[in-house]
Amino acid sequence: MQKPSSRLLQHFPQIIHTFTTRHGGVSKPPYSSNNLAFHVGDKPEDVINNQRSLARSLGYELKKLVHMRQIHSDKVLIVDTTLHGFEHPPECDALITNEPDIPLMVMTADCTPVLLFDPVENVIAVAHAGRAGAIKAIVPKTIRKMQQHFGCKREDIRVVLGPSIQNCCYEVGEKIAKEVTEEGFGFAVVERQGRYYLEVNAIIHRQLQDLGIRHENIEDLSICNACENDTFFSYRADNQKTGRIAGVLMLKQP
Repeated sequence: MQKPSSRLLQHFPQIIHTFTTRHGGVSKPPYSSNNLAFHVGDKPEDVINNQRSLARSLGYELKKLVHMRQIHSDKVLIVDTTLHGFEHPPECDALITNEPDIPLMVMTADCTPVLLFDPVENVIAVAHAGRAGAIKAIVPKTIRKMQQHFGCKREDIRVVLGPSIQNCCYEVGEKIAKEVTEEGFGFAVVERQGRYYLEVNAIIHRQLQDLGIRHENIEDLSICNACENDTFFSYRADNQKTGRIAGVLMLKQP
């Protein structure tokens, strides 16, 4: 499989975007080969080489890249380039900016990488939405912050859900299934032959619908990392020892 791209975002020349795969890097097993995360146990020099290669391919300066120390929270930050950069990633699970030439990165290995773009106000955001983040409404809170700080209108915002584990493979225990249901998201729990499976993206879709985001402005790539583990890292399919793919979004200079 080639790198997946978004049909929603590909028509906007003022941005660059991508979702990476596990191929094309220099990392050794079990991180083979294009791991982009430092915190998983990979050799830092290999991660740097992978990050440099991605920066060259997309045409941005690596030092300007803002990634995150993701903590499965609902913390959303507006990027401050005096504080945040490749060597100083903030601790949060969503980033927003309206500054050009500042690439934003979200890393995942089963959680949903979310890219958001308002082409009217020229505002971009990325969010990390796993089970915990989705329940804490990380994506709606990102959109609300885009509205509050940059005047974004819900009818203008595009939202893309990248490769992530789907309910075909995301089995959870009865306790988690009950907790998710008690939070009001029972519609995202599927029971098959006495086992419970969770569709995190169903939660995100419902939240977007409740916010009034237009259906035609939402794109779900519907790619399961675990089913397509030969192409993407999957925390579950790789038995928890694995690398991270990334979603990247950047505004170009006008």
